[in-house]
Amino acid sequence: MEKLTLIQNDPWLKPYSDAIEGRYHRTIEKEKTLTCGGKQTLAEFASGYLYFGLHRTEDGWVFREWAPHATAIYLIGTFNSWEKNESYRLQPLDNGNWEIVLPATALHHEDLYKLLIEWEGGCGERIPAWCRRVVQDEQTKIFSAQVWAPENPYQFEVKTFRPDTSPLLIYECHIGMASEEEKTGTYEEFRTHVLPRIVKDGYNAIQIMAIQEHPYYGSFGYHVSSFFAPSSRFGTPDELKRLIDDAHRMGLTVIMDIVHSHAVKNETEGLGRFDGSYYQYFHTGARREHQAWDSLCFDYGKDEVLHFLLSNCKYWLDEYRFDGFRFDGVTSMLYYSHGLGEDFLSYGDYYNGHQDDDAITYLTLANKLIHEVNPHAVTIAEEVSGMPGLAVKVTDGGYGFDYRMAMNIPDFWIKILKEKKDEDWHPSAIWWETTNRRADEKTISYAESHDQALVGDKTIIFRLIDADMYWHMQADDRHFMVERGLALHKMIRLVTATTINGGYLNFMGNEFGHPEWIDFPREGNGWSYKYARRQWSLVDDPNLKYRFLGDFDREMLALIRSVKDFQALSVQKVWDNDGDQVLAYMRGEYVFVFNFSPAQSFTDYGLLTPPGTYRTVLNTDDPRFGGNGLTDDAIEHLTQYDPLYEKEYKGWLKLYLPARTAMVLRRLPEVRSLSVEQRERAKRRVQKKTMPRKRKE
Repeated sequence: MEKLTLIQNDPWLKPYSDAIEGRYHRTIEKEKTLTCGGKQTLAEFASGYLYFGLHRTEDGWVFREWAPHATAIYLIGTFNSWEKNESYRLQPLDNGNWEIVLPATALHHEDLYKLLIEWEGGCGERIPAWCRRVVQDEQTKIFSAQVWAPENPYQFEVKTFRPDTSPLLIYECHIGMASEEEKTGTYEEFRTHVLPRIVKDGYNAIQIMAIQEHPYYGSFGYHVSSFFAPSSRFGTPDELKRLIDDAHRMGLTVIMDIVHSHAVKNETEGLGRFDGSYYQYFHTGARREHQAWDSLCFDYGKDEVLHFLLSNCKYWLDEYRFDGFRFDGVTSMLYYSHGLGEDFLSYGDYYNGHQDDDAITYLTLANKLIHEVNPHAVTIAEEVSGMPGLAVKVTDGGYGFDYRMAMNIPDFWIKILKEKKDEDWHPSAIWWETTNRRADEKTISYAESHDQALVGDKTIIFRLIDADMYWHMQADDRHFMVERGLALHKMIRLVTATTINGGYLNFMGNEFGHPEWIDFPREGNGWSYKYARRQWSLVDDPNLKYRFLGDFDREMLALIRSVKDFQALSVQKVWDNDGDQVLAYMRGEYVFVFNFSPAQSFTDYGLLTPPGTYRTVLNTDDPRFGGNGLTDDAIEHLTQYDPLYEKEYKGWLKLYLPARTAMVLRRLPEVRSLSVEQRERAKRRVQKKTMPRKRKE
């Protein structure tokens, strides 16, 4: 049998062929089991949300739930004064399923309800596992399921949508903290006030956090209780649908941050002990709890759990028209250790028997399902261990994600900002970190996400400027620390965004250097919303320097989007010198040059590039972006002929490189710096699309 493509493409994986092929065949066998030997599709199997939960019928209502440990279940709510009533008693079916059929007058839109579940030795009120809306009483703080059946439900106007992935430029966002007011923002406010900003700034995708209902706002949405319910603290289901519809109308891909790596421990609000047992959805014993996250771990070996989670994926695609998912905590899912305390220094660490094959099977099936439902869907893995094949097609032996997060890059930037003096920033290390990735897997590069902005940590801009941000951000204030911070903030983003091989991500507000960390309302801060919001007025104020960073980010993305399939262009290093702190590389006709030195500027700094005329198209030192304007960007730069490099089709590009600046130059179509004979030879080479060879360094 021919080896899987994943193994063929990487000879270092051949010693682990048995493990890789074993995982591949395990997934195939599990899919056969779930689909009755292929008698139905995976998408048909993953349609539990159409059966379970509350549904309006032609004659009334039907409600179903899976609770195999229960001995009796009652529907209680505002319609029966929250009292146990035989007329609202569910009837047992097979396989632990329960059902009740009710007349149309029994329930009404916006009624509140729960389940009263009885089991051997006890009972408890529960929110249905498959419910689609959960609300919290503002006075009692009690959560309840809510009937959501409006007479005129929202109808999507955008019927078809295809994500723009060339490249994918993601604006990671949180609905609740998108308001400038000290409160919880809403779907409607985000739709009307924030979506236009995102489009104007040049992003083509949003990645929305904290959609699935979660009891504790401060969990950032990661302690999920109701997996099929969009959080009601932001508004209604119809308002979320309208937001997604408008985003599609504006050309924005909508990605959901989905949490299937764990669940909240709550029993009354969540799945913690839903039917009285500890093992319905989760592992038993030591594997039940995630000690680092204070949450519960799903048992991916159970077919019913796979049905629940796979149906959840399809539900969000089908019901709300999400375009895909960023799977949170994939590392935690892959390993019995959750990745804690492991170094992952060699390939053997990925195939040493410490991997959760059930979780790997689930993730592979989830990706297969998602792309079966929507062939153009986008899936992204938040994974830090470097597991090979994560973003490789399932048919090639991978796990089927479209992208993986390049989590090494933000870690690198934080480390260098914390531990290195400016004089010790090495371009060779920057090049390595931003381009070190598997050739067969696309990544999402980013300088910082929400993780780096949480309380207890610092954003990049705050590490660079710190408290001086509060006193010296006026546009005409020439303060050294602020000038340094703005310069490096632009350079860090430019080198991160222009070395991508898949996509780029930015967290809401960080593009203009939002000044503060994120801290959700909690007892420790007096339940304050001061740090759980975004101060858009800062970037809108022409008298403040935040606009310089915002304008630069917009121009940077415009440049990237102007180049067809920018992410697919090969990234070729032109030069790096740690002594000079200079880095240069090419993508297509563009040359990117960085001088990270805090004090040393260079005149006529020579770089070997394809011969021609180059024009500056972006400069971090441009006064429009708060720079000093030390170079004349209107000047065209002609390469100088050098017979030593004629065969390599290269000439010397001589540039003035001010300290702590970066520039992007584009090679113009015409070649004007050579003799007539040399120019004709160069043109013939261009026409034949001869690729330049790298200079041996």
